[in-house]
Amino acid sequence: KAKINAVIASHKPEIIFHAAAYKHVPLMEAHPEEAIKVNILGTLNTAQAATSYGVKKFVLVSTDKAVRPISVMGKTKRIAEMIVKSLNSETETRFVAVRFGNVLGSRGSVIPLFQEQIRRGGPVTVTHPEMVRYFMTIPEASLLVMEAGAVGQGGETFILDMGRPIKILDLAHELIRLSGYTPDVHIPIAITGIRPGENLFEDILTDEEKTGGATKWEKIYVSRTENNFLLEELLKHLSELESKLFAATDEDLRKALDDLIER
Repeated sequence: KAKINAVIASHKPEIIFHAAAYKHVPLMEAHPEEAIKVNILGTLNTAQAATSYGVKKFVLVSTDKAVRPISVMGKTKRIAEMIVKSLNSETETRFVAVRFGNVLGSRGSVIPLFQEQIRRGGPVTVTHPEMVRYFMTIPEASLLVMEAGAVGQGGETFILDMGRPIKILDLAHELIRLSGYTPDVHIPIAITGIRPGENLFEDILTDEEKTGGATKWEKIYVSRTENNFLLEELLKHLSELESKLFAATDEDLRKALDDLIER
């Protein structure tokens, strides 16, 4: 927290794009305390520093996994969204969240993994034959995050139109073919089973949020949902969560996340 405050005080940014997070679902299932420390408390520290040093706008990069979240990662990102919504109503800094799915070629994403598996001769591992995900490219994601930051007036959650979801198995087949091989002939495909915290399908927005509308920016939609907490109440719960962070069991931490989201 001290370092974040020092950096923002020194550089005095007008806009902060907050993309720092642990994003790997199975890893965060195994280490919920780290997900809470970075994704929730790190967001809180940075957002509060933004309000203290007069930052005009704060853009939280969120995820489709924050919609009806079942994973630790998704739940921590949902609570990060709650933090910025609560702060927006209480401070002069304008807070917005931008929510999208998987970014092709980003670190830890499926395409670099598949490419490395193909290079080694296989197998290419797919968790489930019906697993689907939304994808966009790095330039698309970067541009749309900046556009959403530009149009946001404060309090919105922006949902980026990612087209149709793609079946991961089809993606594996296509990458193998593009590499000059035949799937299940030259390069085997192995179905490994759904990992902890994973869904077969992921939504970009809830039924409640679908009442939000399009913006004048192509591929950007906005949701204006009410927040679960007033700022003072949310800060109290987050302080309690932080106080037991490294003393509680993993199960207790997961329950604490559920309790926060369901209030």
